[in-house]
Amino acid sequence: MIAVIDYGAGNLQSVVKALHFIGCDCTITSRKEELLQADGAILPGVGSFADAMDCMNRSGATEAVRSFIDSGKPLLGICLGLQLLFDGSEESPGAKGLGILKGSITKIPSQNGALKIPHMGWNSLEICQHDGIFKGIPEDAYVYFVHSYFLKAEDDAIVAARTHYGVAIDAAVQCRNVIATQFHPEKSGKVGLQMLRNFVEMTGR
Repeated sequence: MIAVIDYGAGNLQSVVKALHFIGCDCTITSRKEELLQADGAILPGVGSFADAMDCMNRSGATEAVRSFIDSGKPLLGICLGLQLLFDGSEESPGAKGLGILKGSITKIPSQNGALKIPHMGWNSLEICQHDGIFKGIPEDAYVYFVHSYFLKAEDDAIVAARTHYGVAIDAAVQCRNVIATQFHPEKSGKVGLQMLRNFVEMTGR
């Protein structure tokens, strides 16, 4: 069973539909007890960093996510769910993230208006780790992005994939049992569905 974490600020249904499409049972929850019973968990996210962390803290999901990660079971963060795993974001000065991973989250530069922000659409990946959710994923695979802020990880060793949109963007990370993507696997066609299958396989299901 995969738990999709509901903290009141995530786009859950597209993730749930994608999991059902690949034949994976899932449940939606923010309760620590239910989360810890799951084989794997997905942390989705849309909206602003501060609003999402406020919802996480109010719902109890912050403690639940930390406990789940401590259990050693695989967790997948998607889009804002990736950014929440870090200490903070330039989008919301003073708002504290989960602090699981280290790196900076800053706004994509518009190149004096030459680039549209948010970055919305399909971009190819430079894959750095060919295991985990990227097992069997071809180099230069295209995936779907919707974001205005981007990650530069402190430790290059955790970067699983990069893309470019005016600047180099760390598009995915894999560190022990924590995996996260800035792009949306559930909206990335066959490639994204294969990534979700790989994640489910990592849970032992």
